[in-house]
Amino acid sequence: MNAEMDVGTDKKAFQINLDSKKYGTFAEIGAGQEVARRFFHVGGASGTIAKTMSAYDMTFSDAIYGSTDRYVSRVRLQTMLDHEYDLLVERLDAKLGDQRTFFVFADTVAARSFKQHNESHGWLGVRFQTQTRGDPSQIIIHVRMLDETNVDQQEALGVIGVNFLYGAFYHHEPEQLISSLQENLTPGRIQVDMIKFSGPAFAGVDNRLMSLQLVSQGLTDAIMFTADGETVQPAEVFYKKAILVERGSFRPVTYATNDMLDGARKVFLKESGCSDQELIVLMEMTLENLLTEGQLNHADFLARVDILGALGRTVLVSRFGEYYRLASYLSRYTNKMIGLVMGVPSLMEIFDEKYYLNLEGGILEALGRMFKGGLKLYVYPMIDEETGGILTATQVSVASNLRSLFQYLIDNRFIQEITDYNPKYLRIYPPEALAKLQAGDSGWESMVPSEVVQIIKKREFFGYRAPVAA
Repeated sequence: MNAEMDVGTDKKAFQINLDSKKYGTFAEIGAGQEVARRFFHVGGASGTIAKTMSAYDMTFSDAIYGSTDRYVSRVRLQTMLDHEYDLLVERLDAKLGDQRTFFVFADTVAARSFKQHNESHGWLGVRFQTQTRGDPSQIIIHVRMLDETNVDQQEALGVIGVNFLYGAFYHHEPEQLISSLQENLTPGRIQVDMIKFSGPAFAGVDNRLMSLQLVSQGLTDAIMFTADGETVQPAEVFYKKAILVERGSFRPVTYATNDMLDGARKVFLKESGCSDQELIVLMEMTLENLLTEGQLNHADFLARVDILGALGRTVLVSRFGEYYRLASYLSRYTNKMIGLVMGVPSLMEIFDEKYYLNLEGGILEALGRMFKGGLKLYVYPMIDEETGGILTATQVSVASNLRSLFQYLIDNRFIQEITDYNPKYLRIYPPEALAKLQAGDSGWESMVPSEVVQIIKKREFFGYRAPVAA
C-alpha cells in the first residue's frame, strides 16, 4: 500500500478513536485481527475498544459461538454479532449506557493459505447504536479478496474494515457508505457482492436498491436476491446446485417468457438427472438492460423485480454483456450442470464475431470459455417474418467460416432446441406488450400471465394508468 492510502485509512481509524461516544468490541476469525490492528496502530484505541478477540481454533470458536457446518458464513457472522453485542450491553450498560453508543464489529474470513488456494472471501458485520440505550442497527457485507498473497489480502481486509466501520458511523446515506467501501484501495483488490442494512437507522432502506448500487458503482459484477426480496450471496445459493438461467428485460414478463423457461426446464431436469430441489432457476438482467436514457430508473427496476418475485423467481443482476462472461461467473460457484435459456435472436448474436473484437482469440476464445464446463444453451424458436415459418436453433444461418464450429456444437448437444412450446406464444414480444400497455391498449393483457396483469394494474407499473370512468 502506498503512503497516501495508508494515511487515509489511519485518519479514519483515528477519527473513530477520538470519538468519545463510540465504544465496542472487535471479534475477528480466520485472517487475523486486521481491522482491530488498524485502531491500535493509530493510537487512542483505549477510548474506543472495550475488547478484541480472535478464535482461530474451531473448538474454542464453537465453545463461544456454538457449533456450525461452515465457519466462514453469514450464519456464523450473525451468531458472532448476536453474542458479542448481548455480552457488551450486559457488562457495560449500567456503567456506560447513558454516555456511550455501543457497537460490535465482527468478521469471519478465509484468506489465501499456503496449503491451499480456495476462494478467498469473508463476511463482515457491524451492529451499532445511533443513540445511547437505543435499539441497534446492523449492516453486513460479503467480500471477495482478489490479491494473490496472504499478506496483501490481510492488508486489504484491514482497510475495507475501517472504511466499513467509518461509513456506518458517519455516512448517514447508505449510498455514501457503499461508495466509500473501496476508498484507499487500488482497483481490483476487493469485491463486495452482498450488502444488507437493517434496524431503525435504515427503516426506509430497500436492500434491493442497495444491492443494485454494488453493481452500478463497480464493487461487484453481479448481485442476487430471492423472490421475497432477501439479498443473498451467490455462493450460499449455488452451493452444490445445478443452475438454469434465462436472460431478459422482463418489461414485462409475458407468456412467451414463461413458456421458454418451462420448455427448457423440462429438458434440463431430464438431462441433468437432478431434482427440482437441486435446481436453481435464475432470471438475469444486465445492468445495460436497466439503463433508461443512460441512467438507472429505480422505480422501473423495482417493478420488474416485484413482478418476478410475484412469480417466485430468484433474480440476478449482472454487468455481463457477453454470455461467456456470465458462464464463467456461474461456473465459479458450482460443478453441477449449467444451462442458459434464450431465443433464436440471442443465439445469432452469440455467433456474431463483432462482439469479440476485444478478445485476442476472438469468437473461438469466447466459445471456449462458455462451453468448457459442459454448459448448454436451450434455444426457443422464433417466427421467421419473411417466410412465416418457425425458425429453430438448428436452422440458424451463421457465417460460412463458423458453420463447422456451429455444427460441432449442435452435434454434441451443447446447443439444443426447445421443442416443447406453445406456437401461439411465438408472436408475443415484450416491447409490443409494453407499447400497448403504455398506449392504453388493453390488448397487452392477453400477452401477459394473469398474476402479472394484476400486479401491473394494482401498482401502475411501466406507465400503466387505470382508465377514467366516463
